[in-house]
Order: sequence, then structure tokens, then C-alpha cells
Amino acid sequence: MTSASNTIRVVIPLTVRKRNGRPKILPPEDAGMASGRAQDPHVLRAIARAWSWRRKVEAGEYSTNEDIAAAARVSDQFVSRMIRLAYLSPDVLERLVIRRVPLALSLNDLCAIAERPWAEQLGSVSPPT
Repeated sequence: MTSASNTIRVVIPLTVRKRNGRPKILPPEDAGMASGRAQDPHVLRAIARAWSWRRKVEAGEYSTNEDIAAAARVSDQFVSRMIRLAYLSPDVLERLVIRRVPLALSLNDLCAIAERPWAEQLGSVSPPT
């Protein structure tokens, strides 16, 4: 028989946030891993894919978005929108990829920001301080 005095109760303050329409459990802020290292893997994967496509176009493997879309088995509209991420400013890339600052924008919003001049991009990605 167990008594109430032998029971240990552990409370961990977790946060539940929605990411891409799915609930995601986040650890407490002071759990040893800074929130600056919690970049969404979908953002990192999309940037890597865009850079891969850009390198293949520059190397002559692909000549059009339709060629990329056929090889990747996605729509050419998707390629057209996502390849813009390969043209983000170095400051934005450093913030997202190196420092892994979490994004408060959707991936589609980030693609739209990539169309702007480099001088305007960082202000659109980072919150005003």
C-alpha cells in the first residue's frame, strides 16, 4: 500500500503553441536552451531547398522553374514562391540560420519579404526594439 506521503509530484511549466496548424509543446525558457535556438525546422528546410535550387540553376542543371518543379514533384507556382528565399539578405539569413532567431511570420510572408530590397528586409523580419 502506498500512502500520500510517499508520492512525489513534479510540475514542469510547458507551453503549448500552434506551429503550422499543429500544437507544439515548448520547454520552459530557462531550460538550458535559449529561445533563440528554437528556429522552426520548416523555415530552415525551405531556405536550404531554395539555395539548392538556385545552385542548380546557376550550374545549368535546370533552366526554368518548370524543370525544378518536375524534378522535385511540386508545382511550378510553389517553386516560384519558395525560390525567393535564396535571395534573402545576408543579415536576414544570419539571423534565421546562424543565430536561429524564431520567426513571428509565416513562410509565405517570408517569401514576400524576400522580394523587397535588402535594406528593407531585416526591419520586416525582426520586431522593432
